[in-house]
Amino acid sequence: TNRGQSLPNGRGSDWSRDASIRAATVRERSFRTRICFRERTTLDGVIVIDKPEGWTSHDVVNKVRHIARTKKVGHLGTLDPIATGVLPLVIERATRLAQFYTRSDKIYQGVVRFGWSTASYDRAGEPTSEKVEVHLTAEELEAALGPFRGEIAQRPPAVSAKKVEGRRSYELARRNIAVELAPVQIHVYELTLLELNGSDARLRVHCSGGTYMRSIAHDLGQALGCGAHLTELRRLASGEFEIDQARTLEQLEALAAEDRLLDAFVPAEQLLPGFPSVFVDELTEAQVRNGRNFPASPFRAGPPSKYVKAVTRTGALVAIGEAVLPNLYHPVVVL
Repeated sequence: TNRGQSLPNGRGSDWSRDASIRAATVRERSFRTRICFRERTTLDGVIVIDKPEGWTSHDVVNKVRHIARTKKVGHLGTLDPIATGVLPLVIERATRLAQFYTRSDKIYQGVVRFGWSTASYDRAGEPTSEKVEVHLTAEELEAALGPFRGEIAQRPPAVSAKKVEGRRSYELARRNIAVELAPVQIHVYELTLLELNGSDARLRVHCSGGTYMRSIAHDLGQALGCGAHLTELRRLASGEFEIDQARTLEQLEALAAEDRLLDAFVPAEQLLPGFPSVFVDELTEAQVRNGRNFPASPFRAGPPSKYVKAVTRTGALVAIGEAVLPNLYHPVVVL
């Protein structure tokens, strides 16, 4: 029977129409797959979230995995549940760059309440001292802040993610197992008293990565002999990421609903601005992707750098290279 001719039972035209529908469906699925692949190749980068209070950093990661429809999401530094503000999330292949952000500087604004200390060093913990009335002057507090500026040794809170013999410190603390973590060297570049309202002091802090604002609050209370804990905390910057770039989860969901999620992305090639760029041609790019060393021009401006970004002429980030010889780099991370 010819395809254009109706069968005796009248099914010929139906069969032809069904075949056309099936073919169109296959073409549409193929088109969607190609579009999806093209979109997913552009999803390597960072989304800066304005973390809401009450959420853990892992809660936010799980939410963004659902919004971005990918499992490859990680964060660049934990924020406690009571904290809000800048939480940078690395997406897809940009997760490979997280190792270069572990010591990024942070900027915070927080409120320290004097009068009693808590087990977690913040308002979420049980009181560990009697509550006392505190009458501090700005001059007294300024004098107490002095020793907390510059390079200092800070003991992390027992309720923290630090590991003790392979276990998280907070797990031991919750079981009432005594934990005393070793002090860590940190650097406090700025510690400014913004406001003193009764027993509450609002502080702005610019510090190195690994600094605990809860410990600053607790240790201030110890220094003044009255106890203290952190009641509010907002992170204004983490590395190169600032609060002006941050999106709320609601804003991110709205962008995703409009297929505009890319508007919230900081693409991989814009990350790590402190690493100089070394441009590579197609041949060198292929070699870099195979783990071969690559050269950098000896005439580059600026001082020698331990790390560089291998970038194509179109601006795509290929790899991060580590110096093995002057002007010669080995790819330690390949995207």
